[in-house]
Amino acid sequence: LYKRMVALTGQSPVAFIRKIRLQRAAQYLEKSQLTVSEIAYKVGFNSTKYFTKYFKKEFNMLPSAYTARHRKKRQEEMA
Repeated sequence: LYKRMVALTGQSPVAFIRKIRLQRAAQYLEKSQLTVSEIAYKVGFNSTKYFTKYFKKEFNMLPSAYTARHRKKRQEEMA
């Protein structure tokens, strides 16, 4: 499995699954009113600190900043 995943995606299975979870978390942050810790647990991270570390690595911003940015954008679209 490991070799096949690396050949297909260029990532280990763990990194690939983590990326999918982070993408789902970004969708939740954009569209829901849940807190960052609720979303972290919802997408399968057991630690908010671990979630925040990898979210920042993937999106170059903290989850709270990501939420604020997208809520502001949504408010501007409504106005």
